[in-house]
Amino acid sequence: MPDTDTPPQKTIVIEIPEAVGVFDTFDALQAAYYDLRMVGFSRHDISLLAREEVLKEKLGKAYWRSDALEDDPHAPRASFVSEEAIGELEGAIAGGFFFLGSYIAMAAMLTPVSTLAASIAAIAIGGGPAAVIGALLARRVGKQHKDYYTNQLKHGGILMWVRTSTKEKEALAVKIMQGHSGRHVHVHGWSE
Repeated sequence: MPDTDTPPQKTIVIEIPEAVGVFDTFDALQAAYYDLRMVGFSRHDISLLAREEVLKEKLGKAYWRSDALEDDPHAPRASFVSEEAIGELEGAIAGGFFFLGSYIAMAAMLTPVSTLAASIAAIAIGGGPAAVIGALLARRVGKQHKDYYTNQLKHGGILMWVRTSTKEKEALAVKIMQGHSGRHVHVHGWSE
């Protein structure tokens, strides 16, 4: 008997063509992304294959190959995140925890009776453990980012879709993707 509590998953497909290609390295993918952005493609026009957990949830596939999902309208998408953005996030996480720990220690120690030396020691002691926690969380974010791309490479490459609204944009997207070693680069007549 079918499960009536789970609503059917719907994929909305629009009739705007998109170019699709597979990349064998993160560097090639990133270079293609930056060139696409430089010639006027919006970051909203460019998408990648979602994380494996999302694939399993949406498609129910434990095993998949990139080339099998190139033209699958149900393949879940994700936005591109650059190495620079991950670095900024890692810095914000580590710095935020250091600031929070230092602030708490400083608030506790900066009373009229505390000495300057005691206050500096409290800030160092309070900020140090918080900074370590922040650094560990930041490292985890960086590892997840690297694992995402490593996993896609194990499954045949990193998929990129680029929504193209005109024939000129189709040709430009294909040229850029192929110019950065994109494989199986082609255009299909729809996009998600």
